[in-house]
Amino acid sequence: MRAATRAVYAAFILAGVAAASWASRIPQVRDELGLNPSGIGLVLLSLAAGSIISLLLAGQIVARLGSSRTVAAMGALLGAAMVGVSIGYLYGVPPVLLALFAFGFANGSWDVAMNVQGAIVERRLGKAIMPRFHAGFSIGTVAGALAGAGAVALGISVTIHLAVTAVLIAAVVIVAVRAFVPDDAGPVPAVTPSDPTMVGSTAPVTKRNGLHDALATWREPRTIIVGVFVLAFAFTEGAGIDWISVSMIDSYGTSAAVGTLAFALFLAAMTAGRWFGPALLDRYGRVAVVRVLAAVSLGGLALYILGPATPLAFVGALFWGLGASLGFPVGMSAAADDPAHAASRVSVVASIGYCAFLGGPPLIGFLGDHIMVKNALVAVAVLLIISITIAGAVKPLPEPDVR
Repeated sequence: MRAATRAVYAAFILAGVAAASWASRIPQVRDELGLNPSGIGLVLLSLAAGSIISLLLAGQIVARLGSSRTVAAMGALLGAAMVGVSIGYLYGVPPVLLALFAFGFANGSWDVAMNVQGAIVERRLGKAIMPRFHAGFSIGTVAGALAGAGAVALGISVTIHLAVTAVLIAAVVIVAVRAFVPDDAGPVPAVTPSDPTMVGSTAPVTKRNGLHDALATWREPRTIIVGVFVLAFAFTEGAGIDWISVSMIDSYGTSAAVGTLAFALFLAAMTAGRWFGPALLDRYGRVAVVRVLAAVSLGGLALYILGPATPLAFVGALFWGLGASLGFPVGMSAAADDPAHAASRVSVVASIGYCAFLGGPPLIGFLGDHIMVKNALVAVAVLLIISITIAGAVKPLPEPDVR
């Protein structure tokens, strides 16, 4: 289990490195292609389209291949896609569109598979650890961003930077996933994580997920509600990532450097919450913790929007990020409570949740054009209130009656 835990950490960290490595070179790719902001936005839609299509199919892919082979295959595809971007941008937009679609497709199924494996490890350890896996993703994004910034500072070309990174990511992840626990590894322990009163299921993971089961999953009320819960927290997280720097500059009149510091504080608070949050989940249970943290994020957001001075905005950003930290990983754990249906349910919940990353930026941007970005963040507050209302859906499933 120690080896499997390290392997899951590796999958999350490398996924973060891949995402941030590409993001760190977007300005150079944009300049080479001569794209305006709307043009690069349309190019990025190709990546989003690949992710959404992959998420919709991921339940069947993981059920057929298993989480280990899925992550390995998608790691290889993602590496090839990064190489495609690193070379294709020199020849125009079409190669980049194709490579980014493949990047998004690989990322979507990789995401579902590593969350399924993370939930299996979490159940078999008998304690909450999923938030720490997601903290690993955050650490990976920081590492990838720093490496990208270093590559830019040293004058390393996009081609060399992304190609070398792609080869390293693909090679490491293909080796790392050999330590994954088999998806059908048998019964889980009697104690299920994330709720001290929950007794775990003894049902083994099976590979019965076909098209019929995948479609049926979309009709499960709990799964859909968990998906909406994840969407609310994904929107909260995404809005902070996309708009804190901009709103600090536009609404508080800070310099770009100060706006970046506020953004960094938000990310640091999220990472800390995900690293230290499992102890709270094990002690108090999922529902109580996520409701309190949603209220903390709501309070931080209110302070950020209404605060009259920059220092209060920094405090608001800190509590905003801390409160947003556990919603997404707890939702993934909730979706994977039943091992027999983990792949399909995680796929559905991830598909709903990722809609926030697609729709969030344009919604806040549209509202920001009319009422300023800072005030447009009220939309985040509305979703946080909804998440508090429906948080009961993430309560662990009861032990099945096997008599």
